Amino acid sequence: MRKVLFICARNRLRSPTAEAVFAHWPGVETASAGLAPDADQPVEPELLAWADLIFVMEKRHRARLAARFRHQLGGKKIVCLDIPDDYAFMEPALVALLEKKVGPHLAPAAPRR
Repeated sequence: MRKVLFICARNRLRSPTAEAVFAHWPGVETASAGLAPDADQPVEPELLAWADLIFVMEKRHRARLAARFRHQLGGKKIVCLDIPDDYAFMEPALVALLEKKVGPHLAPAAPRR
């Protein structure tokens, strides 16, 4: 089971949408969190330790994550999705964008011959 963490600022729109969209993908377990002090679910060291793969919505999220949690991120793959804070929770355009940008990272690897 691949453990995937989605991070945005306040954990109210983009990252919870991503968590919901990919929660039912085979072989994937999801969580989401936010970097702002008033985030619904703040980023915590335990969440970072749990995650195999971390997605951030913006470059500034990656920078803030690295500044605050440098020691907890050793060896973690962090992917920036470049998705601005322009969408509502579960908005179809956001869901489509997430599927397009995240899906290839979660697709099973092609069998080797």
